Amino acid sequence: MSQSKTALHKALPEIRKILLFVGLFSLFINLLMLVGPLYMLQVYDRVLSSGSLETLLYLTLAAVGLIGISAVLEAVRSRVLVRLAGRFDELLNQEMFDRMHRSALGGRAKGTQPLRDLEAIRNFMTGAGLFFFFDAPWTPIFLAFVYLLHPMMFTVALGGAILLFAIALASEMFTRTLLMNASGHNAKAIAFAGHTLANADTVEAMGMLSGLKQRWLALHDSGLELQAQASDRAGVLTAMTKFIRPVLQIAILGVGAYLVLAQEILPGAMIAGSIMMGRALAPVEGAIGNWRTFVMARSALQRVMAELSEPAPKISEVNLPRPTGVLSVEKLVAAAPGGQVPIIKGISFATEAGQVIGIVGPSAAGKSTLARLLVGVWAPASGHVRLDGAEVSTWNHAELGAHIGYLSQDVDLFEGTVSQNISRFGETDSNSVIAAAKRAGVHDVILRLPDGYDTRIGVEGMVLSGGQRQRIGLARAIYGNPAFVVLDEPNSNLDQQGELALQATIRDLRQHGTSVVVVAHRSALVKIADMILVLNEGKIDHFGPRDDVLAALAPAPKHKVATPVHTQENPVRKQLDLVSSGLRSA
Repeated sequence: MSQSKTALHKALPEIRKILLFVGLFSLFINLLMLVGPLYMLQVYDRVLSSGSLETLLYLTLAAVGLIGISAVLEAVRSRVLVRLAGRFDELLNQEMFDRMHRSALGGRAKGTQPLRDLEAIRNFMTGAGLFFFFDAPWTPIFLAFVYLLHPMMFTVALGGAILLFAIALASEMFTRTLLMNASGHNAKAIAFAGHTLANADTVEAMGMLSGLKQRWLALHDSGLELQAQASDRAGVLTAMTKFIRPVLQIAILGVGAYLVLAQEILPGAMIAGSIMMGRALAPVEGAIGNWRTFVMARSALQRVMAELSEPAPKISEVNLPRPTGVLSVEKLVAAAPGGQVPIIKGISFATEAGQVIGIVGPSAAGKSTLARLLVGVWAPASGHVRLDGAEVSTWNHAELGAHIGYLSQDVDLFEGTVSQNISRFGETDSNSVIAAAKRAGVHDVILRLPDGYDTRIGVEGMVLSGGQRQRIGLARAIYGNPAFVVLDEPNSNLDQQGELALQATIRDLRQHGTSVVVVAHRSALVKIADMILVLNEGKIDHFGPRDDVLAALAPAPKHKVATPVHTQENPVRKQLDLVSSGLRSA
């Protein structure tokens, strides 16, 4: 059984049991709502006719006691629903977070919408609107008591209930699609705004704010327009309810008065019937007033259920030993997540533990894609990436992550301290954090920060330079002495001092038996590699020991032969020649 189904199946039965418990409470609460009209009936028909103060006293004490019990049950029901909402969130939020992470890896990033959906469900479960839906099924109880008073009064009450229920159905039909579409547009607008703010420097530098703002406004205004249309329709139906409700109250009092004059019922029955009808129709009226909230919560629940019903990728449950760093790639074919066109096209190679492998090639050759495949971030379409013989993409990354270091092109540090970022937000071992920072050559840089290793970074913290982020990211990659490290252009933001420190780090990793893969355009890093892989258009042009690849890349001897004017320079050849010349000069 998949992990998603396990989470879903664990949550639903437990929640159903609690809902049944709440439903039982609702039954007793609604039965106790009969205390008021029954008290009124007894006062009119017994106390006033008999003049017995003792009867009035006992009836009053009993009524107050029962109303007190009803209040206690109401408070308990509210507390149970609050705990239910928290339990619902607790059972699903971690699985939902994992799903969001996997969706982002698969190129289907949904932002924070799934978590907002969980919040919408939780808010509805703890709000007043849900009480009306729990009380509505007990409406027949009150209608039955009205029938016992007189069938004619029951006819008025039943007609009112049917009319209000029809309005509730109309509200569902006329607003559901609009509200769902509005929710979709609002989610897109929020995601677009978040992406724009995340790239605020680029937006400001190139004066893109006006165009992007117009794009955001288009999405935002579409959502507002749809929501306004739904609210307008709901407003009309609510106004109808507010008209029909007092008219029904007048109708039942009028019918009751007629029956009293006809001496078919006593005055107490007229008042009690009016109160009971009001109580019978209150849940239906309240449900109509909260229908928009209900529709939004239901849509959120449907999205949550759909998200959690998708099968999760199969992850090995076998605890494998720490890898030594032996890497083998077998007939690897891969496209970007969600794409169909292969970027990596059937490549195969193998390396020994403790080697440094340099990957070079022109832009768009597939180098970063290969880096992601090597650490299991992307899954291959076919073929295998194995570390010590085990498939990387199916290895449990909660376990494998401790043995792998990865530094992507775009280094992202997270809200928290420098120390927490280096320790990967696990248990912070100060000695290991400092050791990783020293091996990465960034210890002195961190000490110069305002609070050293305790300096907060992120939205509310200090803004670091690109070079600082890259060097701290390198310390994070080598934290815990991993067996296999992949560095994707780790020197793109480094100055000369930072690049020298990076080279020293790579040599130190090799000396301690760590396998290192370095993706780089600059030959300064590749020159310290043991093996070089030249990638071109998703295929391997050359792979082998550094000196052998250098010899293969060496340009042919020059001859004094006239070069035609129309001959165009091959950009791929130019890139490889630049690498070659850099290697030979090393």
